[in-house]
Amino acid sequence: MPVDKAKYDETKAHDVALLQLEIAAEMLRLDKGLKMKLERPKRVLIVNFPVKMDNGDLQNFTGYRIQHSITRGPAKGGIRYHPSVDLEEVSALAAWMTWKSAVVNIPYGGAKGGVKCNPKEMSKGELERMTRRYTYEIAPIIGPEKDIPAPDVYTDAETMAWIMDTYSMLQGYCIPGVVTGKPIELGGSLGRKEATAQGCVYTIQEAAKHLGMDLEKSSVAVQGFGNVGYNCAQIIHRLGGKVIALSDSRGGIYNAEGLIPERVLKYKEQSGSVVNYKEADEITNEDLLELECDILIPAALENQITKENAAKIRAKIIAEGANGPTTPSADDILFENGVFIIPDILCNAGGVTVSYFEWVQNIQALFWTLDEVNDQLGRIMRRSFWDVVSITKKEKVHMRTAAWMLGVGRVAEATRLRGIYP
Repeated sequence: MPVDKAKYDETKAHDVALLQLEIAAEMLRLDKGLKMKLERPKRVLIVNFPVKMDNGDLQNFTGYRIQHSITRGPAKGGIRYHPSVDLEEVSALAAWMTWKSAVVNIPYGGAKGGVKCNPKEMSKGELERMTRRYTYEIAPIIGPEKDIPAPDVYTDAETMAWIMDTYSMLQGYCIPGVVTGKPIELGGSLGRKEATAQGCVYTIQEAAKHLGMDLEKSSVAVQGFGNVGYNCAQIIHRLGGKVIALSDSRGGIYNAEGLIPERVLKYKEQSGSVVNYKEADEITNEDLLELECDILIPAALENQITKENAAKIRAKIIAEGANGPTTPSADDILFENGVFIIPDILCNAGGVTVSYFEWVQNIQALFWTLDEVNDQLGRIMRRSFWDVVSITKKEKVHMRTAAWMLGVGRVAEATRLRGIYP
């Protein structure tokens, strides 16, 4: 029976996650009871806690840690600080982490966490006190063998250092493996900061081979000039690709002859935005998506390519550096128009993969060189890309459905093999 997409709201991450699961489950012919188990998170923890602010007042915060699945290994996923954090958003992100880990076949389940706050209005001291209290509240369910947090929106390596220190103090000894994305000095991994972008580029290289494209002669547009967007642009520029457009939240820039990402970054650090960069013309974020180019990398927000603008996309490859930049309705239009999508749960899985490497290094107390990290990352991303392509050929589906079939299928099979206890 065809999936009824109309009953899902594509503007809501939770609805999109459920729709994508339903499509994959239908293709895999999953048992109804098994599908229901995969829809629901294993564990949901909501915590409310006070923090003393700089002015001496107490402010109460609400935090979440959701473990969607621990069937294939410890739960894994980031922690975000943002005013929009709520139960539905965190639930969807936790589920995506389950499928993402399964697509690249690393032994993790999925989790996500967050605190509803506005970090832009908080001092560093307030953020540290909030982080440590939040860690205390979720400490019973996290740990190297249970659930390993990582950075996400408005959290970073320093945030992970505070979490690691707080958790270690509670246990009475140093436990670096409780988080990933830590500072190198505290057991972090080389290559972790660039990992999402590096993994994205590895899949782009494989897609170019698959489609008979020459990456060195390709034009590239990148929406979002944060960590992922900048590093994607920089790596592709280094490989010989021509970066013709870049953007951030304030707007974009375009130069048909090519931009040098490092120079644009220096300009942004001085001015606060890529806008008004003297060696380029100004464009909007919407304009950037519709440029004629070989490769489009949406590395900013979700829901950027929708049924309203999908028909206007002229890129040959869309490589999803961000989570959920393309809606399900847009997927169908793009597929009909011959646009090749590298879906988010494959394309940006380099971050969780190198997080896995960091966790392994912490457990072994044996650290890898940057070349070793990137070699292993390349091997996993390339293998995973071709695993997904093989499903598209066998099942005659587009890349997103194939990636979800791969991830959901692996978790479903592991669930079946483990059985029901007691």
